[in-house]
This record gives sequence, structure tokens and C-alpha cells, in this order.
Amino acid sequence: MAYAGLNAERLTRAGAELADEVGFDQVTVSELARRFDVKVASLYSHVKNSQDLRTRIALLALEELADRAAEALAGRSAKDALAALANVYRDYAREHPGRYAAAQLRLDPDAAAASAGVRHARMTRAILRGYDLTEPDQTHAVRLLGSVFHGYVSLEMGGGFSHSAPDTQETWSRILDALDALLRNWPER
Repeated sequence: MAYAGLNAERLTRAGAELADEVGFDQVTVSELARRFDVKVASLYSHVKNSQDLRTRIALLALEELADRAAEALAGRSAKDALAALANVYRDYAREHPGRYAAAQLRLDPDAAAASAGVRHARMTRAILRGYDLTEPDQTHAVRLLGSVFHGYVSLEMGGGFSHSAPDTQETWSRILDALDALLRNWPER
């Protein structure tokens, strides 16, 4: 049975759901066509190929993450804002593992510049202004936060911490405390 009303947005959302179910690496136009019970060729009027579909899913994930972060950060500053942003990433990855993986997709420069990734950077820099960091330290701190958030979330999701105590939430809280302390006492160069 073919589905009427297919368009790029509907296919992107369905692809994002598929990514959460089977993993972002498994998302293809062929698999999506099977889901809609249509011929692959019928999807090519909406998406160019599997890479285009994957890019669209990545852009959707970045947008969803930015929207969540903006909502979580409203009215917060310093450590409260830092924890809110960190928790948005961790919670999103837990709820949408395929979309979270998609948000890590390397985009071409034009797509990256037009993506919600720019909003992510602005929000992170806004948090860092509360720690009185200026350039180039602000850029170093953005990279540090991204590395710690993504690294921890990836290891946790991969089961890297599931075999030992203490609870991962306790470790996460301590990491956020350590990041806050580091940002408050950023080393001078």
C-alpha cells in the first residue's frame, strides 16, 4: 500500500524515527521505502539519496537539540545554565539515540553555517560569558564542554559505565561540578 502525502519533511521525520529504532548508520532511502511500502524511485522526488536523507535528519536533530537547549537555558546562568545545557544533551541522547548520532554528522560548510549548530555555539558562548572568559579561551572552553558532554554520553550509552559503582548520575553531577570549578578558575596563559 502506497502512502499519499509523502514529502521531504515527512520522510525526514520518518528517517529520524528509524534512526532511533535501528541506528543512524542503518538509515537509507531503501529502508525508508520499505517502511512506507513504496518503490525507492518514488522517494527520489523528495530526497536526492541516502546521504541527503541523513543530512536532513542531522539538521532536524540539531534543530530539536537547539530548541530544547534554548528552553532549558531561559533565565539561567553560570553553573545552573551549564548543567541545564549538559542535561539537554544527555537526555536527548537517551531519548533519541539515532538522532543524537545524526547530530554528530559532519556537514558541508554551507549546511553547517545554515544549521542550528550555530545556535548551539551561541548558547554555549552565552553560558561562558557568565564565567568571564574571552577569546581564545572561550573557544577552548566550547571545545572542552562539547568533548566532555559528547564523550561521557557516548561512553554511557555504549555501556562503558554499566559494570561498576557509583551510579552514573553521581559521576555526571561530579563532572558538572568539576567543569564549573574549572571555568571559574580558568588557567591564564
